[in-house]
Amino acid sequence: MKTLYISVVIFLSAIAVLSAQPINQQIEQLYGELDEIEKERQTIEGAIEDLKLQRVRIDLDEVGLPTGAAATEIVCHKALCLAYDENYEQARWVAHVITPDIIEGREARSNDFRVDSMVTTGTAVEEDYFLKYLQADSTYEYDGYGYDRGHLAPSADFRWSAAALSESYFYSNMSPQLPDFNREKWAELEGALRGYIYRNPEAQLYVVTGPVFDEKPPIVERSINKVAIPSFFWKVAIDLKNKRGIGFIMPHKNLTSYPLASFAVSIDQVEQTTGLDFFPKLAEEDEKNIEDQLEKSMWLPDVAAGDKEPLYAPDLPRNHFNTVQAQRLMNRKETVNICGHVVGTRTSRKGNVLLNLDKQFPNQIFTVFIKKEFLVNFSYNPETTLKGKTICAKGNVVNIGGTPTMFIEKEEELEIRK
Repeated sequence: MKTLYISVVIFLSAIAVLSAQPINQQIEQLYGELDEIEKERQTIEGAIEDLKLQRVRIDLDEVGLPTGAAATEIVCHKALCLAYDENYEQARWVAHVITPDIIEGREARSNDFRVDSMVTTGTAVEEDYFLKYLQADSTYEYDGYGYDRGHLAPSADFRWSAAALSESYFYSNMSPQLPDFNREKWAELEGALRGYIYRNPEAQLYVVTGPVFDEKPPIVERSINKVAIPSFFWKVAIDLKNKRGIGFIMPHKNLTSYPLASFAVSIDQVEQTTGLDFFPKLAEEDEKNIEDQLEKSMWLPDVAAGDKEPLYAPDLPRNHFNTVQAQRLMNRKETVNICGHVVGTRTSRKGNVLLNLDKQFPNQIFTVFIKKEFLVNFSYNPETTLKGKTICAKGNVVNIGGTPTMFIEKEEELEIRK
């Protein structure tokens, strides 16, 4: 009986194997078909990317590349064009397009920094920025020269295309930038333009970026090609669909304390500073309307939300400072005047009045604090009367949670400028 049972089990198992074999073959066949579909999908996506890159070049040509940069070599890659100046060992300008494709783009930084072989005079190289030593444990030690390889056309603007993103790592697209500048305010500007596309996904931006040099610029110490260090950087952008344009000029230094709006200018002003003519193929009327305008609120959400630029410090009287300068005056125990626009007011649960100058809560950069018991010293309600006014507060600047703050006790310590 036991032998019969074993025989039946073996027989049924054999039938099961024979039955499963066609199913397994079908599964393998379908997997093979999926592989073919995936290959076809990749081929189609590659063709779409190539067409988009062709469209970028066509779009750049339609608005025209900048003119006016002498002693430069014009080089165009798939997604960007540049004017390389051998005298400074970097580009005088780089032109590219930020398309709505960045919204869905997923390409990560490639970090494939390399020489641009299309520049006939040769470009900067790795040794112009740092030396790299191979250690015994197969790791590298880096001897930096104090400057980042700062992108002119940022890699994140091309994250929709691996080919375009990789092009952004040519040394022809690099300029020496102080780390605090490159990683803070310059990065904020780059992000602001990408943010514009997120808020206006039907548009695309034509962008040109470049450096400004002193007459005899310093060079990166130990740079083998004597790479020049810019004194300023600039960027211009236009949105043809909405007929908007904006420019930025930034001194090459740590600008962390300053809001981005402080550096916004018209495109015309950038042209005057650089001697370049941007977008020369635009219709004359469009060029004038776009390059003359300066509507910061259209480009910078903080400005649209009611923030203001700090007052221009040289225009203020002696011993008067703007809200950015207040940062370095904290805890000095000296009486100063801090001036700015009252962009936000509120009364705390304890009845104290807080006035934020130039930037609103929670991004405040200077706060006037009037305790509840001192409100009787005012002939007006500070919360309602001062909102929207430009004032100067007189007193000592202290550090409250990292924010420069001044405690005011009487009306005479606040001057309403307008």
